[in-house]
Amino acid sequence: MSGHSKWHSIKHKKAVVDARRGQHFTKLARAITVAAREGGGDPEGNPALALAVQKARDASMPKDNIERAIAKGTGEGVDADQIETVIYEGYGPGGVALLIEALTDNRNRTGADVRHILSKNGGNLGEPGSVSYLFDKRGVIVVDAGRYDEDDLIGAIDAGAEDISRDDDVFEIVTGPGDLSAVRGALAQTGVEIDSADVTQRPKSRVPVQESDAPKLIKLIDALEESDDVSAVHANFDVDADVLERIAS
Repeated sequence: MSGHSKWHSIKHKKAVVDARRGQHFTKLARAITVAAREGGGDPEGNPALALAVQKARDASMPKDNIERAIAKGTGEGVDADQIETVIYEGYGPGGVALLIEALTDNRNRTGADVRHILSKNGGNLGEPGSVSYLFDKRGVIVVDAGRYDEDDLIGAIDAGAEDISRDDDVFEIVTGPGDLSAVRGALAQTGVEIDSADVTQRPKSRVPVQESDAPKLIKLIDALEESDDVSAVHANFDVDADVLERIAS
């Protein structure tokens, strides 16, 4: 029984609660600003911006905050050009590969912070290219399998989904990066509520992690995600879903 998709669902629910407390609004706004800078301020013609805005809406970010973040990215703010995307590669407990995405205005500060978190929590920083080949960029939608069955998800296939699989008590719907919004929209039209939807670095294969290593690994990932500059952490681990539930509780 794999717990990787279950972990995505748990993370999403936790992030929404944290964001509503105001803890993650800065990260969400920064992602919107960078997406607007790189692809323009119209979500209709900028899939990355549309995704960033949707994530902000999912977290109940006020409309004014979203609009201000877009304005910064399209030239009304002086901060946008100072923010850059940086990818760090490394390893966690159990030999798990980590891809760490950051949005930062100070590469040296962020690099030192990431290195410190890794070393403090049983991980280590790798060279560029050391683990990135283990991942493929894909859209991933997670749906509660307790509420829906495969027949309810047929619209996702019609809208361009590449694969639908059941992982314990959730369905994982995989799309091309550019098809995520269309597939999500198709599910919404049929009344299917989603647990999470994101463009992510999907592991080509997964490393089984022993129960004794799982808490250390999740603690490391949580610490990385709590860093102000880290926007996403991708990992190729496989942990029993029951273990993840115990860790999350």
